[in-house]
This record gives sequence, structure tokens and C-alpha cells, in this order.
Amino acid sequence: MQLIRGFKNRRDLAGGSVATIGNFDGVHKGHQAILEKLQARSSQLGLPSMVVTFEPSANELFLGNQAPPRLTNLREKFRLIENMGINFFVCLTFDQTLASVQPEAFVQDILISRLNVRYLTAGDDFRFGKNRTGDYELLRSMGAATGLGVENTQSVVVDGERVRSSSIRDYLAAGRLDLAESLLGRAYSMSGRVIRGDRKGRTLGFPTANIPIRRRFSPVNGVFAVRVELENGNEKLGIANVGHRPTLAGTRTLIEVHLFNFSQDIYFEHLTVFFCKKIRAEKKFGSLDDLKNQIHLDSEYAREYFGIPA
Repeated sequence: MQLIRGFKNRRDLAGGSVATIGNFDGVHKGHQAILEKLQARSSQLGLPSMVVTFEPSANELFLGNQAPPRLTNLREKFRLIENMGINFFVCLTFDQTLASVQPEAFVQDILISRLNVRYLTAGDDFRFGKNRTGDYELLRSMGAATGLGVENTQSVVVDGERVRSSSIRDYLAAGRLDLAESLLGRAYSMSGRVIRGDRKGRTLGFPTANIPIRRRFSPVNGVFAVRVELENGNEKLGIANVGHRPTLAGTRTLIEVHLFNFSQDIYFEHLTVFFCKKIRAEKKFGSLDDLKNQIHLDSEYAREYFGIPA
């Protein structure tokens, strides 16, 4: 999948494209249905498929630190969409200038004139343009006037619940990883590159791989049984703490992963951490010995959960 930043005229889009547009946070089952329909229409029309998204999100621009936590950062979103077989990933910088564009101008000047979209697939709740005044009905009426094909994708419902990113956030915050997984279609994960830490985990007998979350806030917090995909594709099991380590006076939110039966050097490797079971919330302990004893208990719980001998 080719990454395109901005919406200048592109030679590789000169023949037109079939596109969808949205935030796609989480790339959940609802998003997957849109992308599958996009691919089907792409094959039917013989045009490349394209996803148009924004960085930062509208919520992050307007709400700042009050914005809900991201389910996926840009790299994670790109990889998940790439796995769906999409041809182009267009990332538009969402700032006050773009936010002030009237919806009619966004369709005509950006989608049609600059990105050469010939056919557009959109969710039934999609909103766009200044003050979010553009909707599917506007797309449909403009499509009829300009020759832009427009197709509506109905919401996906799982066990009677409409699939929404906000619902997944709520389930993750509550530790209901099973319900989040049912809406995502996969175990929730976060990824990143291992950095050098202060080696406090090693002194406690539990060396960890430390991964920055690369987003303002984490949608999960606490201690988890995890499955970890290494850069070479191998998988390992372990426990992870997501938080700022209050017992150690930490201030930066990290994913700290301890892998069972593993001793290799993986500094600077890119890992994907899949959250399987929440064990407990993060807490501040009165001493390092108390923290060490709790980590032992957390490890025993995770080993039992995975069926790994102690």
C-alpha cells in the first residue's frame, strides 16, 4: 500500500480511484465491512482502492487533552488497512484550515479535483466539512450532479450492538477485552519500538521490554496477560504493565513487557503486544519488596491463564 501525504494532484491517481474516507480508529468490524465493499467495487470498476484519513483526528484538534484515547496510532492503522489489500493510503493534515472547508468544497475541490475520486464508499453516520455539516445525503446529491458514484455502507451489528470505536474504548477501559475483541474481530493490540529503560525491572528479577505508547493517552491501563509478536514474527507470552509506574515515581506512560522463558536482547525491535486478559489495575505499592511480591503473583496468574508451567 502506498502512503500519500496531502492532496496535491498525483500522477498515480490520474486514472481515478475508488475511495472511502474517515478516521478508521481501531479498524474494527464496521470499518472492515467498508473496506471489503471498497475492494469489491475497486475490482468491479478496475480502479485502485484508496483510504482517505486525517492526522491528527478532529477530536484531537478540537478537544486537545480531553479527546478520547486512540485505539490505533497512525502506523498501526496503516498496517491494519494495508492487510486489507488497499492500494493507497492518503493522510491529510487536519488543521483549522482544513476544518473550515465547506463540505461542498471538500467534495469538489479535494476528493474529485485533487484526488480524482470516481466512486466513494461511506458509512451511514459519516460527517465531514465545516462544523460537520456534510453527511451521506449531501454526498449522494453531489454525486448525482458531478458523476461521482456514492455508495452507503450500513452499520455492522454484533450481538445486537452497533460496532463503534467509542464502545470499544469503553470495554477496554472496563477491562472487558473479550467484548472489545468481538467488535474488533481480533485481540486488541498496541505496537512500538523497544527503548532503553532504567533497568528497574531487572533488579526486581523481572526484566522488561519498554515500549512508548506513541499517543496522548492509552485506552488500556493496568497489568495484563499478553501475547507478543516479535519483529521476526515469532510469538512469546508474558505479562505487561501499561501505565506510569507510580511505585517507581514514573511520569511517562509505557508498556512494560516481561516475556516468560526469554532472555534475548530485543532493544530497538518493533513489537506488537496483544492484550489477552486483564489481571489488575495499576497501583502504587509501599515498597519495592511489595511490588516484587505482586509481580510474582501477577506472573503466576498469567502462567496459569496460558497454561505455562511455573
